[in-house]
Amino acid sequence: MKNIRTYLKIGVLACSLLVTSGCELDIPNPNAASDLEVLTSREGIIAYSVGLRQFYSTAGIEAAYLYPAVTGRELKGIATFTNILELEAGGSALPTFNGNILNIWSRMQRTMSMSEQILESAPTIETLTGGTLSGILAQAHLFKAMALGTLALSFEQANTETSRTGAVTFKPRAEVLAAAISHLEEGIALLNATPASQEFTTLVAGTAFDLKNTLYAYNARFNLFAGNYAAALTNANLVDLTKKSEYVYSTLSPNPIYNTIFVLNYFRPRDRFGLPQELFETGDARYNFYLTTPDAVVNGDPVKTLRGFFSTLTSNIPVYLTDEIKLIKAEAILRSNGNLNEALAQINQVRTQTSGDPFGIHAGLPAYSGPVTREALLLEVYKQRSAELYLTGLKWEDSRRFNRPGPPTSTAERNRNYYPYPDQERLNNPNTPADPAI
Repeated sequence: MKNIRTYLKIGVLACSLLVTSGCELDIPNPNAASDLEVLTSREGIIAYSVGLRQFYSTAGIEAAYLYPAVTGRELKGIATFTNILELEAGGSALPTFNGNILNIWSRMQRTMSMSEQILESAPTIETLTGGTLSGILAQAHLFKAMALGTLALSFEQANTETSRTGAVTFKPRAEVLAAAISHLEEGIALLNATPASQEFTTLVAGTAFDLKNTLYAYNARFNLFAGNYAAALTNANLVDLTKKSEYVYSTLSPNPIYNTIFVLNYFRPRDRFGLPQELFETGDARYNFYLTTPDAVVNGDPVKTLRGFFSTLTSNIPVYLTDEIKLIKAEAILRSNGNLNEALAQINQVRTQTSGDPFGIHAGLPAYSGPVTREALLLEVYKQRSAELYLTGLKWEDSRRFNRPGPPTSTAERNRNYYPYPDQERLNNPNTPADPAI
């Protein structure tokens, strides 16, 4: 029987291959442990749980953050590869055989499948008990929810379960979001009943990854997107804003955003976070946090050089940002016809902050001085989210949710409303729905 160190080496190697290949997900490895060994032994499940987080934090967020950032106009595709040119063009020029669309679909499917295998197998292992078991199961629920959420933000419909025996069925994005929320609530319930053990932290999560606060943060996020504003507020209030949760990288498992932008040179940041001039506020300190020189002009568009959490091969990436929680509170209050001054207070906490943020992001702006109306404050929330949450995979969804100009009328802030389904899925699955027009 292989020991846990052997399993971990296999998991890390598999993840590094997935990031560099960007193609077929099921890479055969003749030296790897069999599924039976991995999924029926304590050591195998622990290592597979590490591999799940490793896979999503590399291959997963490369697709979940970068491709929607091009579609949501935060990034500009500058490479001459056909896939990149199609993604940059968007609209009807983005074909169903585009490799980036296949990547975001298939990597979320892989994340879901790994999570499902853990959820099915871990409870059957007699030696896996207590807070180690609850931590492993809660983390699997979290990453399945993350994958479901990414699919819901990218496609009009998606599956909520994978299948090893037949074609999956598709559900509307509202149901996909509901499934993601259900997994988050199950993860929270597990940890409330049996808190994660120190062994789980040591062997699986690591000290930089805060599982419980991440579950609350994502539950707040997805409930907001689903229109469940009371639940969004409840979960946002449970997030400890003094703590951080981060993905950790190394030379073996590099920061995927750095790797794609600086090493592969596929994309560059658009100026002003991709916002139109009238929505960009001069003096915002987050501009220099995320963006720097040298500048350039590519096909008429001004672009910057990326920095922030993406400036080195080993830079940590936040799993969520503290000020997102404040902006979730503000938006949920506004959309549920709550007290305008309460929402404004949350907005101003983000605008005027000059110190104290766990990640060192400070807008340093004066307090809001515009009209205190629901419409005006919602626009302010959108502006603050665009700066604070730059390159987190959320801008495209925000553009739709805040009813910003979009296709077919305008492509300035997004060049598609939803992605088409990849050809590979349609060829293998008769249940695949019709593609959205744009």
